[in-house]
Amino acid sequence: MSDIVLKSEVASEESRVGVLLPLPLAGAYDYKLTVPARRGLIVVAPLGPRLSLGVVWGEAAGGVAESRLKEAVPLDGEPCLPAGLCDFIDWVAQYTLTLPGMVLAMALRSRQALEPETPRLAYARAEGEPKKMTPARARVLEIASHGLARSVPQLAEEANVTPAVVRGLIDCGALAAVTLPEFDPFRPPDPDYDSPRLSTEQGLAAHLLKGAVAGKRFSASLLDGITGSGKTETYFEAVAEALAQGRQSLIMLPEIALTVQFLDRFAARFGCRPAEWHSDLSQRERRRVFRAVMSGEAKVVVGARSALFLPFQDLGLIVVDEEHEQAYKQEDGAIYHARDMAVVRARFERCPVILASATPSLESYVNATSGRYAHLMLRNRHGVAELPEIRLIDLTQDRCEHGTFLSPTLREAVSRTLEAGEQAMLFLNRRGYAPLTLCEACGHKLVCKQCSAWLVEHRYRKRLVCHHCGYETGLPESCPQCGTKGAFTACGPGVERVAEEFKLLFPEARMAIASSDTMSGPAETQTAIRAMGKREIDVLIGTQIVAKGHHFPQLTLVGVVDADLGSSDGDLRARERTFQLLHQVAGRAGRAEKPGLVLLQTRNPTDAVMQALTATDRDTFYEQERKYREASHAPPFGRLAAIILSGHDGDAVREAGRIFATTAPAARGVKVWGPTPAFYALLRGQTRERLLLQAEKAVDIQAYLRRWLSLTTAPKSVRVVVDIDPVSFF
Repeated sequence: MSDIVLKSEVASEESRVGVLLPLPLAGAYDYKLTVPARRGLIVVAPLGPRLSLGVVWGEAAGGVAESRLKEAVPLDGEPCLPAGLCDFIDWVAQYTLTLPGMVLAMALRSRQALEPETPRLAYARAEGEPKKMTPARARVLEIASHGLARSVPQLAEEANVTPAVVRGLIDCGALAAVTLPEFDPFRPPDPDYDSPRLSTEQGLAAHLLKGAVAGKRFSASLLDGITGSGKTETYFEAVAEALAQGRQSLIMLPEIALTVQFLDRFAARFGCRPAEWHSDLSQRERRRVFRAVMSGEAKVVVGARSALFLPFQDLGLIVVDEEHEQAYKQEDGAIYHARDMAVVRARFERCPVILASATPSLESYVNATSGRYAHLMLRNRHGVAELPEIRLIDLTQDRCEHGTFLSPTLREAVSRTLEAGEQAMLFLNRRGYAPLTLCEACGHKLVCKQCSAWLVEHRYRKRLVCHHCGYETGLPESCPQCGTKGAFTACGPGVERVAEEFKLLFPEARMAIASSDTMSGPAETQTAIRAMGKREIDVLIGTQIVAKGHHFPQLTLVGVVDADLGSSDGDLRARERTFQLLHQVAGRAGRAEKPGLVLLQTRNPTDAVMQALTATDRDTFYEQERKYREASHAPPFGRLAAIILSGHDGDAVREAGRIFATTAPAARGVKVWGPTPAFYALLRGQTRERLLLQAEKAVDIQAYLRRWLSLTTAPKSVRVVVDIDPVSFF
């Protein structure tokens, strides 16, 4: 589509064009345009009684009479989405069976970001002198004389005076107004600011990656290195090459929490921080970054999955760090996997993409070992650090005391670590105090009113919380089923309960809890992680927020409280995800001179995951998983798609599921499973049913689904969602 030539490109007279609107619409609408049309031109178009942003997408369909055709008006300056991004949006919509307007909405964030900047007024020292000089005025003039123009609030704050003092100096001509752009410009990272000394392994991988960037063509590489091997420093060399060419780079991270130490490492390498893009930014900052990306000013962007839809003008490199992470899957709205879509966008942009991980997804591992991707291995830790020793604690033999969750062996190891002045981490991938609260008298479980999920106790907040819909309530005085008072008991541990037990055992130790409940954003995460780095914390007790991406030189012990958690989720990736998570957690130990020890508490020590971890034999485990997937025609050796039905009327949802099952077209190489209640059959007050489509790899699964959906019409009360390549079966 990027090569399309609209008729109005060669003539300036009024023309018809198709304009795609960022709304849940099936395609472009016809409008007239009185300027030369270009694919990607951003316009304002009337839609009913209101105006909407839109993008010139292609030729008009021609089904609207000339007299009824409304006019689309370009924004000032005629900003335009890059052709590669427009092609990418089309591809994502077709692949995921999402309405094109919904995909466009992810790229067209706000009209304000596309309008001319609003200049800022600042003030600097002028020639005039105030008739009356006071100490407060003198402080303001001293600061203003340094040359940098500042706003009234900035001058007042730095001089420790009221804004009225500053305005008085403006009125008497001692301060002169200076017009500044709305946003401060992004500093360009310096590719030669602090080039690192790479190991031989790193140097070879970096050379190949830099060559891929210099080639200015599409390629895909899996940077596969053990934890602590220096993958980040290696792909930074590819970023440096893109910077040297004057091109832009996108580095994707799965979670905001990972940006804390990453941004510091980036600044140490390139002399300044990159632009950031994630949901925690203010609207003003998002406008600033969007504009800087579109103009080409922002040379490097570090962002979450939505950064993939930013309007890069000259994208020279995409990096997907921790590429195996499930957080790259967008589960709401337009459903897509950002890792896979990053490969597609790189192909459209004709630039290389680097997938980096110590525990690659099986899909990427197969692509690399089969030669589809370049496979760059880093087998050794950087510097003097060695891989930690991993041992199993068999909880059937080394039993915890009743009501406790830290075994004698783990307690002793923590004690030795603290006595040696070193740091430890206790890991449990479960938030809150306890995952289940039940009545000891009758066994009644406290369940969310809107979801088929247990309420999780958060004792620090004295609340019971649903982690799926956010519903929360206090603990009832009596059981709603049997009426017994004071009979509720907490079952199982969360990180808060582990922290409570730890504090009783080691009251003098400095401890912090790290989870999404205790760290609400990047700032709080950054504070805790830096405190750990400065040795202001002895023991960090956390969920997966601490499992990856962090470097603590004095951390020598990692204790996994429940290594079996998650290994029996009932989906095809459960074992793979458990291995990846535990491997990443173990990788936090012994990353500097001191050796590390990892203790995994388990009730199933003979499990293949546990054996692979203790033997440090990742590839054997991957080959086992590969054979299992291949035999069952599961991804990456087959295709999966899910149809999820939901609605407040449970009977209508179940009937729709039955109809969908009976109308599924017969086709060679295709199996349809279900309908069946989803794992969470009730979520946010809606009943949910799932159908799973399994197909051989050669099957055009999108064509099959389009045919299937055309044969079945669900009632308006039932929502139908298609998930291509699902990674979750909840």
